Amino acid sequence: MIRPRFTTAPTLADLEVLADRALAALPAAFLAPIRGVAIRVEDFPDEETIDEMDLESDFDILGLYRGIDLAHGGIHDVRTSLDVILLYRRPILDYWCETGEDLADIVRHVLIHEIGHHLGLSDDDMERIEEAAG
Repeated sequence: MIRPRFTTAPTLADLEVLADRALAALPAAFLAPIRGVAIRVEDFPDEETIDEMDLESDFDILGLYRGIDLAHGGIHDVRTSLDVILLYRRPILDYWCETGEDLADIVRHVLIHEIGHHLGLSDDDMERIEEAAG
């Protein structure tokens, strides 16, 4: 796969493309349970998230899953909002610049981690899935 080279900061749309590519590379069994989960890229977490998670900075979080994970949800749970995976562009770009890691790999890692939270998976489970996808 050809990796994009950026001469300016990647946009929200650029990160959406990287997230879509990462999703396309995941095993089908991993994708079925996330149908209906929205995936959005935003510049930063909102003030509510910053306060709720007691973040020192809006750069302290790369992604977030909001919703009821499959391990805790049931058919009788009343959903008041759509489950969503949020990827935060500016913190991801900051991390990318600090580490020199491949941007697509970072986006894939954050996405898999947040999908894992939706599925109720452990960090070890998420690492195995990421290795299989990469």
